[in-house]
Amino acid sequence: MASNPLKNVSLADCRKFLLHAGCKKYRTTGGHEHWTRKDLRRPIPFKLKLTLVPERIMKQIITALGIGRDEFRDILRKI
Repeated sequence: MASNPLKNVSLADCRKFLLHAGCKKYRTTGGHEHWTRKDLRRPIPFKLKLTLVPERIMKQIITALGIGRDEFRDILRKI
């Protein structure tokens, strides 16, 4: 169990975070946004219906971007 759990993040904050991390939205299909960055093997998708991006999705996003939870929280505080 993580000593430092993540919380759900608003869709707007998730988008700001992805932009800050150097990602770009490259398409919207079937109610999902897909974000990418040059060094990513796969795009980062998430549902547009959500007002909050669930903790499990945020874990997947920060893992894909290769950053830690503390760095993620610092970035969210800055933006």
